[in-house]
Amino acid sequence: MPLLHRARAAAMTVLLAAGCLAVPLPVAAEPNAPGCIQPGPLLRYLVVFSQFTTAEAADAEITRACGTPTVYYPEIGVAVATSPDPGFLKAIGPQRAYSAQAESVAKRSPKRKKDDTELFRASGQRSGEQWDMDLINAPAAHEITTGSRSVVVGVLDSGVDARHPDLADALDPELSAGCLTGRPDTSPGAWTPTTSAHGTHVAGTIAAADDGRGITGVAPGVRIASVKVVDDEGFIYPEYAVCGFMWAAAQGMTITNNSYFVDPYLFTCQSAPGQRVVYEAVRRAVDYATSRNVLHVAAAGNNAADLSRPGRDSVSPTNGDAQTRPVDPTCVVLPAQLKNVVGVSAVEATKTKAGYSSYGLGAIDVTAPGGSTRTPGGCVLSTVPSGYDYSCGTSMAAPHASGVAALIASVHPEADALSLGRMLNAQADTLACPADYDLNGTGVQDAFCTGYSEYNSFYGHGLVDALAAVKK
Repeated sequence: MPLLHRARAAAMTVLLAAGCLAVPLPVAAEPNAPGCIQPGPLLRYLVVFSQFTTAEAADAEITRACGTPTVYYPEIGVAVATSPDPGFLKAIGPQRAYSAQAESVAKRSPKRKKDDTELFRASGQRSGEQWDMDLINAPAAHEITTGSRSVVVGVLDSGVDARHPDLADALDPELSAGCLTGRPDTSPGAWTPTTSAHGTHVAGTIAAADDGRGITGVAPGVRIASVKVVDDEGFIYPEYAVCGFMWAAAQGMTITNNSYFVDPYLFTCQSAPGQRVVYEAVRRAVDYATSRNVLHVAAAGNNAADLSRPGRDSVSPTNGDAQTRPVDPTCVVLPAQLKNVVGVSAVEATKTKAGYSSYGLGAIDVTAPGGSTRTPGGCVLSTVPSGYDYSCGTSMAAPHASGVAALIASVHPEADALSLGRMLNAQADTLACPADYDLNGTGVQDAFCTGYSEYNSFYGHGLVDALAAVKK
């Protein structure tokens, strides 16, 4: 799921369980140029060029290497291409190109992800079950504002159900797109959910209507866009994320919510050639969108890892048999640990860091409700296709922070992305490190919080507060 994946990284959600399915890839009918060979399969590659490379030059180099350009983003010098020729990577250079698909073909498990969702189809008022909204003072904030229609939150996820009555008025189909080829596709079939309810759940937390039925989101007056970056097997490959960030920038969105990590590695390490390509491409896309005044909010992940010093990665690659590997200081979770991204950890209803939530001094900017399965009704209730469901995870925490950021943007329309991020940090209710973090009562600390009350590794600057956000 994307954090979702998750059930593996950011939504340790009661909503989905992770898995994958081997899918045959198409084989090209003809080689691109004389001398190209074509044993198949047709693989998709992310290619990084020097900044300011023209589209003509990028396309020509890809073609000479026996590839076919899919899209080129000249603003950041990143392309997506396909090729059936196994020599494509060598021709472009392993320091400049990478195919997540190639690893998937070799390593993918034949197990399909299950959908364990139990739908709650009742359409009556269910705000009484939204402890999470009370925790961040959202109902009180709505007495002042529910948000502005000029604010748009891009839900970079598995698609949003536009037919859900709580989301129909908020979703803007003109700003929605699918990114599963690396190139934006605006047809409705490209951005609607297929196998996953995750994106719809995230969207409801942000902007579900305040209409006396169902649930109410943090910022029910703002608009959302469905930007599909999660494929039917639950993977978020880097070209999907790059496309999502570039689309958000092109459409002038205010905020993106990213409840996922970029596959196929939980920690993307700049010391590894292919992963360095992934890091650089995603970083460029994030930085470009930030320069276009798009604020990015991302889930920290559900691996209970100290992101500031993780030591080892035991879940990568995510598209095959994971192998425990040491990780060095260049290894980060994308996009949460990038400079221009607000990293969000998760708390339970007691305002204590959820046991699954990753953390880390310098990695976490704010915290928000993600819930816990340790108590009945302890997860977060939100929209899913055809109804409502509970889910837990940092996937659920991130949209609370995105919703609060949307409220801030509504009352401060002049704020740029960097200012908006600073205000999101400033409005947070500080939470000190817990004196005792023994969640299971075993006498052993489950994690160690570092820092001080105003800024620490569990909660960053503190718990987001919708009421504080709208008080000028």
